[in-house]
Amino acid sequence: MSQDLLNALALPMLFSILAGLYGYLRFPGRRPALLLNLLLILLVGAGGHWYQPDTALFNLLLIHSTAVFFMLLHHVQTPMPVAERIERP
Repeated sequence: MSQDLLNALALPMLFSILAGLYGYLRFPGRRPALLLNLLLILLVGAGGHWYQPDTALFNLLLIHSTAVFFMLLHHVQTPMPVAERIERP
C-alpha cells in the first residue's frame, strides 16, 4: 500500500526537477515564479510523506529538495541587472 503514493509522486517530481532546471537556465526572468512552483511541488511531496512515510519517497524528496536548494542558492547569489535609463535629447 505504501508504494501507491510513491508511484503517484515519482514521475511528477522527477519531471519537475528536469523541467525546473530547464526553465531556470533558459528563462532567467521567470526564476522567482519557477522556484515558488518547485517549492510548492516539494510541499505536496512532503505532505505525501507525512501521510504515508516511505524510505523511497523520502529519498525522492531529498533529491528534489537538493535540486531546489541549489537553484535557490544560485538565484540569491546572482546579481540582478540594473535597468538603465536612456535620456533622449
